Amino acid sequence: MTVKSSTRKIALCVVAGVVLVGSARAAPVGVSPAAERFTLGQFQGYVLRDALNVVPNDGKVFGVDAGAAKVAAVLKGGGAPTDKVTLGVDALLIETPDRLVLLDSGLGPKAGGALMRSLALTGKRPDAVTDILITHGHGDHIGGLLTADGKPAFPKATIHMAAQEWSWIQSQPANQPYVDALSGAVKTFEPGDVVIPGFRAIAIAGHTPGHVGYEITSGKAKLLDIGDTAHSALISLAHPEWSNGYDTDAALARTSREGEFAQLAASHERIFAPHFPFPSLGVIVKVGKAYAWRPAPLRQKPTA
Repeated sequence: MTVKSSTRKIALCVVAGVVLVGSARAAPVGVSPAAERFTLGQFQGYVLRDALNVVPNDGKVFGVDAGAAKVAAVLKGGGAPTDKVTLGVDALLIETPDRLVLLDSGLGPKAGGALMRSLALTGKRPDAVTDILITHGHGDHIGGLLTADGKPAFPKATIHMAAQEWSWIQSQPANQPYVDALSGAVKTFEPGDVVIPGFRAIAIAGHTPGHVGYEITSGKAKLLDIGDTAHSALISLAHPEWSNGYDTDAALARTSREGEFAQLAASHERIFAPHFPFPSLGVIVKVGKAYAWRPAPLRQKPTA
């Protein structure tokens, strides 16, 4: 393919880059590689397609305090199958005048992620990536940091994440391969810090202990990577008050989600939502007492 121009707490564990919650499993589905190109001020950006995650509508992840029947009604209203929730798994690549920055890394090769093949469509090599900004430590965001044989997938990159998130990752035995392979490359920060020029970490608490978003700024142009503030473009926006089984602190995540949606709907700031339908760029709008997703790709770079 060519580059396109254009408070219930549930224990989480990571197995081969797949998040497990109770008995509900997000099953990865392979996709063809794709890279959607856009411009952000003086920055060149790409949305990199990695995979899909399919989650059963069984009341264990979406609408855990509402029930599968109500979730099914929202899915039906959006024209989606009612027995499952299909989520995108995408990542951002931003080229600044002096850096090549990757935001999250997808599921990784052991789970069939297409990130590296999508990266190849941009003409960039893994060893050209200078910085990786991690929103949080779930397997569909850090899985691609390692190759299939457990080596660093981006050998020259500094890996940035919140100090609290790195501590949490290190505390989980299942993450030992990441700790062993990547510790020397990790650089931590506190939410609110400018991590690298043009990239500020935004605290969005509740999903994991150190979950953050990233506001990317070039001149007057801005784009907010919301990480896992929302998962489903249908369910998360229609009912932000519903608890999500992937959140380590459901009450705190709900407060963060409702606050972010209200602010984003008022400001019309463009966002990148890595689990929304590819290419995951758009705006959140207010619809009655709820919200909705409006895909809105950023200005495309003219083709020479």
